[in-house]
Amino acid sequence: MDFASDNTAGASQPILASVLATNEGAAPAYGQDSLTAKAGRLLEDVFERKIASFLVNTGTAANALALGAISPPFGAIFCHMQAHVMEDECGAPEMFTGGAKLIGIAGRAGKIAPADFKSVLADFPRGLEKQVQPAALSLSQVTESGTIYTCMELAELTALAHDAGLMVHMDGARFANALVSLQCTPAEMSWKAGIDVLSFGATKNGALACEAVIFFDPLKAAGLPFQRKRSGHTLSKGRFLGAQMAAYLENGHWLDLAVRANDQARRLARGLTKIPGVRMPWPCEANEVFAILPGAIDAALKAGGALYYPWKFRDGSHDCPPPAKDEVFVRLVTSYATLPSDVDGFMTLAMTAGRERI
Repeated sequence: MDFASDNTAGASQPILASVLATNEGAAPAYGQDSLTAKAGRLLEDVFERKIASFLVNTGTAANALALGAISPPFGAIFCHMQAHVMEDECGAPEMFTGGAKLIGIAGRAGKIAPADFKSVLADFPRGLEKQVQPAALSLSQVTESGTIYTCMELAELTALAHDAGLMVHMDGARFANALVSLQCTPAEMSWKAGIDVLSFGATKNGALACEAVIFFDPLKAAGLPFQRKRSGHTLSKGRFLGAQMAAYLENGHWLDLAVRANDQARRLARGLTKIPGVRMPWPCEANEVFAILPGAIDAALKAGGALYYPWKFRDGSHDCPPPAKDEVFVRLVTSYATLPSDVDGFMTLAMTAGRERI
């Protein structure tokens, strides 16, 4: 019953099989192989346009390289105050940009509201020498709170950013999970909504270690090959990244994996809402569930072997009161590998502990 992270799951069998198959024989190095080229073509098919794509093996590298390409060292990068690029990249965006400043914006359930973005943006007038200059907006899809921006919400935020001369980055570590939830096309949730550069995640959704930095205007990616090499993220045996991405995208495999993860998260959320004393700060929209558990239920789950993380509760970003002294705010994450029996076992423990409280 591991709900700690979708990073804890292994790679899917088709992706592993692709990696093993490409291990035979020799292939050109540094991403000049046929599988990397195939992955690039598949990404263009998925996004319905000509793109510039660059494979890397970590989400941190994808985010940091993308932001480094669209912000100068004296730039301001606006993002949610809880965004992964803000809190969980160990300063990588700042390092890869050469010192750009991340500006956090508060917002309910991990999302930035247009009015709040406009308000913060007004505090950074362009041309003021003593201050960092507006350069980029970074949006997480799925957010760090497990919520999703609709395509209309994305378009409203990107329009504000573009009007102010900013480029827009999307941290799409869980892009597939958001996509199958919204039931839109990849194009509609990215460049058609105004996204300029996307960190396209695969690792959390069944890859071994593979992400893509995607520029929807290839002309804006001219420096990325050199930035990737200089940062140590151009793999000599790049065919193993190409093998992963090609297998991930072929036959809609990536979407099938995301559907599995989302389905189990929703089963988990539905079950938790039926237990007296459990509170949900917002609905489950992708493959993450956030809940406030009574301490007794939390203790019973942990004693029964359930794995998950406690989470920070920030005032003003939730629709319910903060946890009391005998409550715990937690995050539960499902993956493509989460079994129905894992959810059933978790719910049995939680329900039993809930009944014993009454």
